[in-house]
Amino acid sequence: MEPADMTSHGDDALSSRTGAPGGDDRLSEDRSLLQQRLAVRELLDTEVSYLHVLQLCASDIRSRLQQLPQGDLDVLFSNIDDIIKVNSRLLHDLQETASREEEQVQLIGNTFLEFQEELEQVYKVYCASYEQALLLVETYRKEPELQREIQGIIEAVLPQAGPSGLSFLLVIPLQRITKYPLLLQKILENTLPDASAYAVLQRATSALQDVVTNINEYKRRKEVASKYTKVEPLSLRERLARINTHTLSKKTTRLSQLLKQEAGLVPRTEDKEFDDLEEKFHWVSLCVTELKSNVAAYLDNLEAFLRFRPQDYNLEIPGGPVVQYCYLARDLQLQAFPEFKQQLEAQVWQPLCSLAKALAGPQNLIKKRLDKLLDFERVEEKLLEVGSMTYEEEAARHTYQALNSLLVAELPQFNQLAMRWLSQILCAFVTLQRDLAKQVLQRAEDSLAQLPHHHLSEPAFRKLVEDALGQTSHQLHAFQENFEKVLPPPTTQPLLPGAERQVQALLSRYGPGKLYQVTSNISGAGTLDLTLPRGHIVALLQNKDTKGNSSRWLVDTGGHRGYVPAGKLEVYHVVPTEEELRGQARPHKDSQHQTPEPTSAPVPSVPTVTQVVAVYPFVARSSHEVSLQAGQRVTVLEAHDKKGNPEWSLVEVNGQRGYVPSSFLARAPSPAPWGWSLPS
Repeated sequence: MEPADMTSHGDDALSSRTGAPGGDDRLSEDRSLLQQRLAVRELLDTEVSYLHVLQLCASDIRSRLQQLPQGDLDVLFSNIDDIIKVNSRLLHDLQETASREEEQVQLIGNTFLEFQEELEQVYKVYCASYEQALLLVETYRKEPELQREIQGIIEAVLPQAGPSGLSFLLVIPLQRITKYPLLLQKILENTLPDASAYAVLQRATSALQDVVTNINEYKRRKEVASKYTKVEPLSLRERLARINTHTLSKKTTRLSQLLKQEAGLVPRTEDKEFDDLEEKFHWVSLCVTELKSNVAAYLDNLEAFLRFRPQDYNLEIPGGPVVQYCYLARDLQLQAFPEFKQQLEAQVWQPLCSLAKALAGPQNLIKKRLDKLLDFERVEEKLLEVGSMTYEEEAARHTYQALNSLLVAELPQFNQLAMRWLSQILCAFVTLQRDLAKQVLQRAEDSLAQLPHHHLSEPAFRKLVEDALGQTSHQLHAFQENFEKVLPPPTTQPLLPGAERQVQALLSRYGPGKLYQVTSNISGAGTLDLTLPRGHIVALLQNKDTKGNSSRWLVDTGGHRGYVPAGKLEVYHVVPTEEELRGQARPHKDSQHQTPEPTSAPVPSVPTVTQVVAVYPFVARSSHEVSLQAGQRVTVLEAHDKKGNPEWSLVEVNGQRGYVPSSFLARAPSPAPWGWSLPS
């Protein structure tokens, strides 16, 4: 029956009873009953229409707005899918009450009492993101072409939206949640006070009013929190520019309040619930930071491991297991390990970085809460003393209460989600490690099956390897002895061009025992750190920094002083020049003893042979030099440079010619043929 039919039918019934005894009371009851039924019908009909509009927004309109980024769609439509699920069940239960007309009003009240918490949860999320959605709508209006496209899509699906377009759609859920208390109040007003449904409707109306109040309070807290969760990377100049008399006054007052608390002059506000939540959040944050640091180091080590490819070099061991090893190593280097690294970055590193980024907002909010707590305590003291406060002080008081309430309400959920997120990252890391081990083992088994001793048991194979190593250990020892015989004394990298004068200045000032040479390039990160190239000479001033850290040394470069990593320095051995050696060897004029004619001390040079071995690696720094690898065979063309300096030799390596330090070369040993192979 339509509302108009119900009205006419009710009017006819009422007119037929006006002349009956006690007709006024019965007339009033019938009018109330009629208005109650109309209010119930309005509730059900508007709920059906509201849910239909939501479904059109979620299915048709959202799916057609493909020109908008997914992030924008998530903000605009927020959790509309959750709202549809809750309201669909609510509508179903409300429609079920129609079959029990006598108890329908009471059942409606009970239904809203059952849905009170669910309605508050889903609608407060939507309302909290409503302001951000409106900001997006304003940006779209600044682009006429985009605005016309959006408006055309909305009008095609919902013509009643009119020119308001997106604004009309976004406000519908807000209007609906605020209308529930009004609809229930209308039903309540047309229910007799002595009816059994009256108390239930009264509780339901009050409950929905509390829902609206709580949503508004939650929205206000979110707005306050959003002001302080933004982490802005400001420079020192920008921070100083923000300082004014107002901020100085606030910070001074907070510091004064904090000092009074530390001195015990005023009590400190204790909040055991928040302190426990903050401690748990601190531990979660610490775990994430530590894990992120460890995973970063793991990825660096994995990258270094992938660069190390011994299988690409000639190991000079003919055939046998080496071929199988090289084949397996190439297979793993080209496929298994790169895939593992890629999955590790996607499933562990990137989620871990996102989690660490998500912690920044709550961390800043907790920090701001401490500042606002000091303001709150000061205002409370003044309120007790004076009995009044200014508008600004009242705003500061409400800000603290909003921040504290929000943190107490949401930190437990955040901690729980962060722990779950962290555990999933750890599970992903363990799973990737397990899958990698399984994959490597499977590929290794295929290669091991082709080895001559794959049929042996593990103990027998271990015994075989130990015996083989024992038989060939003397060959390795002999090679080591022969190699050490031709090794020159430890030398440092050649001096940089034009560095002789700087070395002489440092030598005369600090002495030879204080000179060190940089073994690899140093890039200074701090204000007192030095940036030095490889081969630079420095003088040691102190073997630790001001904090007692022995891994950072204070050095003098002859022009600047600063800190460098101790691990990138080695003692510089001052090699006297040929003239100095001859001067030391000449007899003194006043000497009364005849001394034989001395021979010059040998300057490190290369023996006049064709084939030598590079003892140390050397990196060419110009087109006149050539790079060496330790153990590489080298052909010496000239045992000196163009000026006759024996400290540099002209060599040929892999078809390239260039100069290398003579002290980096040694006569190639010629021991008996060496190497080892497993006996068959």
